[in-house]
Amino acid sequence: MQRKTYAKINGDILTNNIKEIKEKYPDYEYYFGIVKNNAYHHGIKCVLDLIKGGINYLAVSSLEEALEIRKYANDIPILCLEPIHLDYIMDAINNNVTLTIESLEYTEKLLEMDLYDTLKIHLKIDSGMHRLGFFDKEELKKAYLLLKENKHILVEGMYSHFATSGVMDPYFDKQVNKFLELTENIPLKDIPIVHMGRSLTLVNHPKLTFCNGIRLGIIMYGFSQSRKEGKSLQSKIRKLKRTWLQKKYKCSKTFLENDLKLKTAMELYTEILSARPVKKDEVVGYSTYKIKEDGYLLTLPVGYADGVNKNFKYVYINGEYLKIIDDCMDMLLVFSPHKMNIGTEVEIFGKHIPISSVCKLLGINGYHLFNQISFRVVRVHVQNNEQEEISY
Repeated sequence: MQRKTYAKINGDILTNNIKEIKEKYPDYEYYFGIVKNNAYHHGIKCVLDLIKGGINYLAVSSLEEALEIRKYANDIPILCLEPIHLDYIMDAINNNVTLTIESLEYTEKLLEMDLYDTLKIHLKIDSGMHRLGFFDKEELKKAYLLLKENKHILVEGMYSHFATSGVMDPYFDKQVNKFLELTENIPLKDIPIVHMGRSLTLVNHPKLTFCNGIRLGIIMYGFSQSRKEGKSLQSKIRKLKRTWLQKKYKCSKTFLENDLKLKTAMELYTEILSARPVKKDEVVGYSTYKIKEDGYLLTLPVGYADGVNKNFKYVYINGEYLKIIDDCMDMLLVFSPHKMNIGTEVEIFGKHIPISSVCKLLGINGYHLFNQISFRVVRVHVQNNEQEEISY
């Protein structure tokens, strides 16, 4: 790589995460790996690691993403979570991409087409998130019957999406009941795949008896979603509040903690591009930061265009945590009390600065952190100690 700023992606960790999840939650037949937005910015080659671990269905947000996956994996089925424009239905058929159908209008337009081969579809149900999906059971029934009549269409699945964890709110249970209400005229036992859950609901709730599929997102990438009970006064107050809300809303059984042993697979590194002496009270950078003691100003070739800014607070270099004092589009400025060599490796996050710590500093979750590391940053995919540079 020409610019020594890169994200290291450990494929073996991703594989082991899937194995761990399936060992702890073995009762599903279909494990959907959500790999939208380039596998949460880990790089689409990671689909091979996820499949190796036991993912047997992939899900993306668009046909373009599905076609990108086909460069790496030809056989695994892919569900497109957003409706595909009817102009490109043949591309979906030719590349074994499963459609989401979320309205009667879309259904009727699809059935006007002259399909020449089998098209797999999943019916999306709006159980309460109000984003996509059937929300009228008569329209759902009509669409289902019309689709079943077409010899080139396989009604393979039915699904919905939970808006909340349901740990201390009524919405999980409301959505389950709404899903069952909307589908009461559909024989669910005749639908090969029914899936509602996501990472958070997987660990927070018992398996729904009518579901045989689960969608795995952030949990695959190392976030177990376990929330351990603390012993502080604040933790005790939170527990009392949660217990009160669960009783108030008559929440079904939930779990807060789990013992999943997952690891994050992404690490972010750069190097020292420049090192220059600075004196106390000198003003540096855009933010006119005033130096507090004599030392050295280190310039790193990574900036907010890459998804890294001064709110990350510090970096790790040669056993030390050094403060970030300013950011630019393409560079960071870091203060060191002593001289360091140009070319020295710098950890933005990794073994010494966990991703979870960075998330807390930034006030964001793992979804946002992963997706803000831009694809200006080369991905170095690691598997069996072999490395491959990939630019997306």
